[in-house]
Amino acid sequence: MPLKAIIGKVGNDYYGTAFSIYNIILIISSYSIPLAVSKLVSARMGKGRVKDAYRVFKGALAFAVVSGGAGALLLYFGADFFTGTLLKTPLSAIALKILAPTLFVVAILGVFRGFFQGLNTMMPSAFSQVAEQILNAIVSIVAAYMLFSYGKNVGQMLGDPDDYAAAYGAAGGTLGTASGALLALLFMLFIYFAYRKRFLRRVKRDRHRNVESYGEIIYTLFLTILPILLSTTVYSISTIIDQGVFKNIAIVQGYSAKQISEWWGVYSGQFIVLTNVPISIASSLAASSVPSLSQAFYAGDYDKVNKQISMATRFIMVIAIPSAVGMTILGKPLNLLLFQDGDYSTMMIMLLGSLSVVLFGLSTLTNGLLQGIDKMKTPVINAVISLVIHAIVLFALMEFFDLNIYAVVIANNVYGLCVCILNDFALKRYSGARINIGKTYIIPFLSSLVMGIIVFISYEGIHKVLGSNTIAVLFSILLGMIVYFVVLLLMKGLTEEELVRFPKGNLLVCIAKKCRLLNN
Repeated sequence: MPLKAIIGKVGNDYYGTAFSIYNIILIISSYSIPLAVSKLVSARMGKGRVKDAYRVFKGALAFAVVSGGAGALLLYFGADFFTGTLLKTPLSAIALKILAPTLFVVAILGVFRGFFQGLNTMMPSAFSQVAEQILNAIVSIVAAYMLFSYGKNVGQMLGDPDDYAAAYGAAGGTLGTASGALLALLFMLFIYFAYRKRFLRRVKRDRHRNVESYGEIIYTLFLTILPILLSTTVYSISTIIDQGVFKNIAIVQGYSAKQISEWWGVYSGQFIVLTNVPISIASSLAASSVPSLSQAFYAGDYDKVNKQISMATRFIMVIAIPSAVGMTILGKPLNLLLFQDGDYSTMMIMLLGSLSVVLFGLSTLTNGLLQGIDKMKTPVINAVISLVIHAIVLFALMEFFDLNIYAVVIANNVYGLCVCILNDFALKRYSGARINIGKTYIIPFLSSLVMGIIVFISYEGIHKVLGSNTIAVLFSILLGMIVYFVVLLLMKGLTEEELVRFPKGNLLVCIAKKCRLLNN
């Protein structure tokens, strides 16, 4: 919220452009490392091969140093080409160069996070991520404010104070990402050295004589990373394709550079930010499900594999479906509250794009689940097929229907839908998992529908009586959460066993029983 208030819609465009390129190089160099390391470590720990698990950790560190360093150099020296030539946003290069060293830090950080996840503990990763985001938020705001003023002074000398102020402000925002990642790495190093002696004692007790060579480990790590890398790269490339097609065609169609930047600023800096909140839960759940899913798969426990897949899918839908309905109902009020933006175009972006919360939440999860059952190539193939369809739809909507930014939103939904359908077929084929359609999709949807009606009536009533958007939004969200929780349990959408697995699950069960929503 404060960042958007400081740098504006144009600054959001510069910020989003820098991050879209950063994310591509991040994925290629290091993003898949935590998931790959956790998978390899958990597989070896499940077989009692502690020495091999430790060698995976050390081999991954060497791999991360090389890949992260190469990515950082490519991003820094290629910044002007990526932002200016490819995406027609040359001033984003300032922010991109600040992001470059972060790649090296994140690569090393990913190895430590993957190592602990492979040992079936998410706490170090969770605490480091919280600390990372807190510092990220503080530094981003302070640095954006200071560099925005500096950029305005630079721009006055160059005859363009507004654009340079927005560009330097966006660069200040990216400085928070670098600071947060560095803090997280220091935290993980502290946890690792505190735990190291105990783990080394387990290594000494491992009596296996035939240990894997580092060459074998690096080769296995690369083979594990490659499919994850390709599938996630395809998704991020879709963002680059969206931006490149949208901006280049919009320029030809006669839209002004400012209008194009403002549209993309809303899309990347408001819409994506809001929808990524529930989608990030899917990413976290996918990462946390892979080690236990892999252990069950390699142990041949297919009943447990099916249970893990079914439960993870249900958890995502219980969160994603009401989030999508809530954003559809409160899209405009939320943007007014958070970004002071009630424009018609912003409202339409939220209305058309809310479905992506469900589609990308599910596609992200199913990617991780397929990787967990050792079908590494399948998500890549599915993502490529979906990307081709996505690109065709986007071009057609831009070129023949002149839907400008709405074309990007619709094509984005098409991409997510295609991935979901293809991944679902693959999961059923390779794991035999059968999802309970009623409990997984229909009951959360009906509960969300009831919630949405109550939220709409609540917001409109409070807003008319009090005239306060803030009070109306906050009260309606709180009321919506309560209504959804009650209706979901009344319709038997979750059992006590499932509810207790949520954060603060024991408290939720206690409340539900006191309200007679669960049987004692």
